[in-house]
Amino acid sequence: MTDPVDRRTASLRRALRLRGDVAPEELLASALQDDARLRSTVAEAWPGSLRRHGTGRVRHALVHEILRCADPGTLAYLIDLATTARLHVLETTQWASLAGRQPLNRRPARLALWRHLASRPERHLVLPTPDATTDVYERLLLTAAAGGRLFEPPGLPRRHGLLVVQSMLLGEMDSPGEGSSGGLGVLLAGLGDALARTRGIDAVITLVTRDARELAEEPALLRPRGPGHWTLSLPTDPHHSATAGSGAVAGSGLTWWAGRVLDGLGRRPDLVHVRYADDGSLAVAEAARELGARLVFTAAPDPHRRISERHAGTLVAEEADPEELRHDLHRVFAADRLVDRADEVIGIPGRGGTTELIRYFPQLAATRGGKGPSAPPEGITAYTPAPDESLREQRLLNRIFDAEGGSSIDPEAADLPILLTVGRLHPLKQQHVLVRAWLDSGLHLRSTLIVVGGSARAEGEDPAEREVRTAIADLISAYPEAAARLALVPAIPNTEVRCLERALARSTTTGQAYYVCPSAKEEFGIAVLEAMDAGLPVAATSRGGIPHYVRDTVNGFLLDTSSSKTLAEGLERLLALQPTVVEAVARRGRDTVRTHYSIDAAATAFAAVYTALAGSGEAAHRP
Repeated sequence: MTDPVDRRTASLRRALRLRGDVAPEELLASALQDDARLRSTVAEAWPGSLRRHGTGRVRHALVHEILRCADPGTLAYLIDLATTARLHVLETTQWASLAGRQPLNRRPARLALWRHLASRPERHLVLPTPDATTDVYERLLLTAAAGGRLFEPPGLPRRHGLLVVQSMLLGEMDSPGEGSSGGLGVLLAGLGDALARTRGIDAVITLVTRDARELAEEPALLRPRGPGHWTLSLPTDPHHSATAGSGAVAGSGLTWWAGRVLDGLGRRPDLVHVRYADDGSLAVAEAARELGARLVFTAAPDPHRRISERHAGTLVAEEADPEELRHDLHRVFAADRLVDRADEVIGIPGRGGTTELIRYFPQLAATRGGKGPSAPPEGITAYTPAPDESLREQRLLNRIFDAEGGSSIDPEAADLPILLTVGRLHPLKQQHVLVRAWLDSGLHLRSTLIVVGGSARAEGEDPAEREVRTAIADLISAYPEAAARLALVPAIPNTEVRCLERALARSTTTGQAYYVCPSAKEEFGIAVLEAMDAGLPVAATSRGGIPHYVRDTVNGFLLDTSSSKTLAEGLERLLALQPTVVEAVARRGRDTVRTHYSIDAAATAFAAVYTALAGSGEAAHRP
């Protein structure tokens, strides 16, 4: 039998898609369910209910539930709904009389109340002073709620061009390959720098999240990255289990923080660009609406493609993992809401342009006079060798081929062909599938494998990393002789990755090196472009956007990564090629990147989209 929470969630989502009427009492009944996805859906339906039924009815229903709520987390969510709607459901003196009692004195509800009272002149009746607590997150929140300055404004140019905000709420920009950090951070770091020097753009702010414990060690919320480009941190509560994309309560807090920190820049943003379909992006989108900024969303065929492929034609109750299905459906919902909210939706270039995207978002077919959404190409930053580049290259090679290393390659195998893959350890990246293909096919007897990615600290691993690392360890245990030909290298900075790729591409003391992307799919593949730029022949998944720029046997090789067997067959084909063919493919791959995929070309393309949107008299595609 279908779970009642699932039924309620599906019913609310259907009403939103049909723009139907949902009574505030029905939404509040749903909000009382302790389910993050259902609460996220309620938060999306809440503004429409307020418009249709008026503040009087909504306030009455909300006060009733707030006064009888006994659970701190639920109370926090109800207060956040009031904050979102800008409803003063109780007088400050009433809040003050309740503040010392349970559940309002428990952390989630207490922090939600502080956010709620931030705009009230009598807030001092409830809010402590920031110096009254040693908790870093609470001190920052109280400072912001009291109207205090969280950072010195960066001195932005005044309206010669656009102030662009781009969000990067998953992982860290400066540690790609670790946890959830990946190519997006590398892209936005370089793109922000390049946009800031592009005509029509005054400055770029990249929004990131930072755990308050990190802010205790390095308290600056605003940090310069390059001329005209800053990162701006949204503090996250280390005591809250929800992350940026996992729950509506976290999303409400992120909306509040995004509004506060962006307002502290001294200039309102003209445009906000989000790129991932989750609650974190919905939170930033809501902050953009409150600030009056245009919203751009980069849509991708996933998660719609993923759910149609994994679940279409199946008996869901018997064959599909219910929790996995719920996750997929929630991301579909978030993507649909972001498409509906955005002033401009752009795509990621694929084999057929944006044709596949329109299949899942047919409402986008009419954009740009029937041409469909634009798909500005992404790009990579030009690599600048260090003064001691040759020494750095040799150190990296020595690290890989170290007779005494705990997870390195036996120097005696250095002349064998080398397969290199770089990226965060995640089941979708399929490093474990690559290892299985390498082992089961016997390729480990005549090649070596370097896997770069993952945390260097066991305690720093997230569940996805742990799953992949455990799978690789189990595979190697069945082939102990392969251990000396496999190097598992924790994530290293992007500059070191690119240095290592160049070292392998031109080394005269090691075998021919190939870059392999074994992912189930890649929407674009920044790491693939970087390997091509380094001069490595690349073999990458044929699923997603990589075939947009890689032509099989012309400037790279396309792999069927749907199973370890098909992946092994592709690798066998790769290693059987004549050296002259490999060299020619690698050369053409490098030329492709340098001709078409520079970060400056990408910045010019994105700036054209931004300036056209900002200059238009009305939203580009909002229905």
